[in-house]
Amino acid sequence: MKIRKLHSRLVFAFGLLLIVVQIIFLVSINTVLSKSTHDDIRLSLTAGELVFNLLREDNTQQLVQSSSILSSDFAFRGAIASGDSATIASALSNHGARIDADLMMLVGTDNRLIADALQTNPAGSQFEFPELIERAESQGRASAMVMAGDRLYQMVVVPVRAPLPIAWLVLGFHIDEKFAGNLKTLTTLDVSFLSRRRSADRWQMLASTLPKATALELTHTLPAVPTLSPASTLAVAGEDYVTLSSRLETREDITMVAVLQRSLHQALTPLRRLQMILLMVSGLSLLAALLASDRIARSITRPLRELSSLAEYIQRGDYSRTAATDRVDEIGSLAIAFNHMNTGLAAREARISDLAYRDQVTGLPNRRLFNDRLKQALGVVQRTGTQFSVLLMDLDRFKEVNDILGHGSGDQLLKQVGERLQSSLMRDSDTVARLGGDEFALLLPGSDAAGAINVAQKLLICLEEPVLLEGQKLIAGGSIGIVTCPEQGDQNEVLLRRAEMAMYVAKRNNSGYVVFDPIYEEQDEQHLSLMAELRHAVDHGELRLFYQPKVDIASSTITQAEALVRWKHPRRGLVPPNLFIPYAENTGFIRAITRWVIEEALRQRRIWEEQNLPLTISINISARDLINTELPELFAGLMRTYDAAPYWLSLEITESAIMGNPGRAMTILARLHAMQLHLSIDDFGTGYSSLAYLKKMPVSEIKIDQSFVTNMETDKDDATIVRSTIDLGHNMGLAVVAEGIENAATMQMLSDMGCDLAQGYYISRPLAADDFVRWAEASPWKLVRKD
Repeated sequence: MKIRKLHSRLVFAFGLLLIVVQIIFLVSINTVLSKSTHDDIRLSLTAGELVFNLLREDNTQQLVQSSSILSSDFAFRGAIASGDSATIASALSNHGARIDADLMMLVGTDNRLIADALQTNPAGSQFEFPELIERAESQGRASAMVMAGDRLYQMVVVPVRAPLPIAWLVLGFHIDEKFAGNLKTLTTLDVSFLSRRRSADRWQMLASTLPKATALELTHTLPAVPTLSPASTLAVAGEDYVTLSSRLETREDITMVAVLQRSLHQALTPLRRLQMILLMVSGLSLLAALLASDRIARSITRPLRELSSLAEYIQRGDYSRTAATDRVDEIGSLAIAFNHMNTGLAAREARISDLAYRDQVTGLPNRRLFNDRLKQALGVVQRTGTQFSVLLMDLDRFKEVNDILGHGSGDQLLKQVGERLQSSLMRDSDTVARLGGDEFALLLPGSDAAGAINVAQKLLICLEEPVLLEGQKLIAGGSIGIVTCPEQGDQNEVLLRRAEMAMYVAKRNNSGYVVFDPIYEEQDEQHLSLMAELRHAVDHGELRLFYQPKVDIASSTITQAEALVRWKHPRRGLVPPNLFIPYAENTGFIRAITRWVIEEALRQRRIWEEQNLPLTISINISARDLINTELPELFAGLMRTYDAAPYWLSLEITESAIMGNPGRAMTILARLHAMQLHLSIDDFGTGYSSLAYLKKMPVSEIKIDQSFVTNMETDKDDATIVRSTIDLGHNMGLAVVAEGIENAATMQMLSDMGCDLAQGYYISRPLAADDFVRWAEASPWKLVRKD
């Protein structure tokens, strides 16, 4: 039957739900209580077994202690030695009475009975349990549950020594109804002791706390191999018992067990009473809930029609209507919530649209909106055959602003740059967007390369105006890459990739803007190919070291040689270092190359050492190497390998490499200096030329860059710079090296200025190691060998 009224459905639903919950509750409670009862029984059975075992152990200890006292009695041992049967029997009887022992025997070393206090076995008869005597011989004592006749005993066998065993003392307690009753008193469990001979068809009851009829039934019900776990339920005389069987002893012909039991009916009786109480409480609570749910349902259904109507308007997108809020209960709160939802949905729809397509920092279109407009522009080009240009711009010093002034200042810089870019555009159809980070993009529909260049120049000019951040003026320069569609691509990803490629060329060349050229793509592919082959080159011996000599100008002596790495490519021929060293530095692979250069230079220097050539080899250290904290350990390990002296090597470091991370660089230089390695500043005058850092550096030499030396003969300014640098170096206690010497006139000028060392093509080009030695021996400059 279908219920049409809402309040009736609510009452029915509440009632049905409560009935289901109560049924689940009652079933769960019953299951939990039943399980808890079973668990309690099992725990009590396990505890009872523990108590039984402890009681057995206590009896065993009592028997052992008592027998030890008797066996150590001098008079008793004397009676045994003399064969005084009366004294032995009296001692056994008296001692057994003191400990309430039910079994007192003395067995000879031939396993024959000497005396029995109960006189149940005649003297001279064979002891029934020889295996216990064997165990006592090996372990010093033996204990076991045994059947003597039809009675169950807990028996202990200990030796009587004088000092070797002269007899065996046997004591035991009878496991009877009294013992079982004591165990029940301790555990509140029923306990039965049973035995079964192999030939028998049922168990024999030895002692039990069960009623006699139940105990008799147990001898028929208990399985031939009883379970040893407390989880089994056994029906005995029409009543269920949870049982735990503990095997006492098993011999070839007889098995003895103790069975601990708890009646399920008695354990579950309190549960039945609790179930009846819970059932009555559930019935009363159901009636009360039905009455309450009827009243609640009536108060809900009346105002719901108005809210339902409002929800339909909201569903259609009409947010102009509101619900009445004159109620002060939950329905009134729901009406207020509907009104807030109405207003919130309208605001969020506008906000979602804004978030999907606008950058939150600059307010400019984001990457998603720019890509959409770029796709639209591509569609227009395909339909009409027109063209457009894309400009990709990256700020030059944005990372420094974030690192030094913080991300808040970085966001402020991006906002101001976005405003300037927006104001520089003249047409509404143009789009400027922030793609992410410090990267901006411009879409110029209908613009060719010339028009894009004009816009790029305007953008760079507008960025030259200083930006005020944290009270500091900053010029936000940029680098721009330009592509034109369809000449340089007709796909979204291709255009953006090529614009980015041109942008990085502009950044490297510091040219402001660059129009994409296909050669850039070819160069990048070539560089990627070279980088993939460079690792193979290091591993397969394609790198070579060439050595360019350095001459001491005053003595015309060859004292040093600079190691210069070359790549002998199997297909490309000799690859100059400027084609692979910069990319190796960017990828971090320069460390592997540096290690190879150091090891190869030391290997060659070891050869020259054996040829008595005391030359110092200069090695160039890159910026990436200089921030490697493992560099000193690398030098130390390789120098130990080649047994090298510190003067074998001179390390040349550029100023820019030091200034990239001055703190770490100074730490690495200090560690290298502590190893007594010779340190030199390479290309001095082309970097930061910071005298504040120069005076702190542990260097002993500066090297004037060849850009000043090569033209000093004809350029007075270069000559002045060289002379000033030589004087500066000498005044600071440093040796000065000039590189790039092309002729004798330049060599003479440097000699007149007091320069210390000279290097250049005038002296020699870089040479392979063998060619270097041959050239040195034939050159006009002296090659001094060790004596």
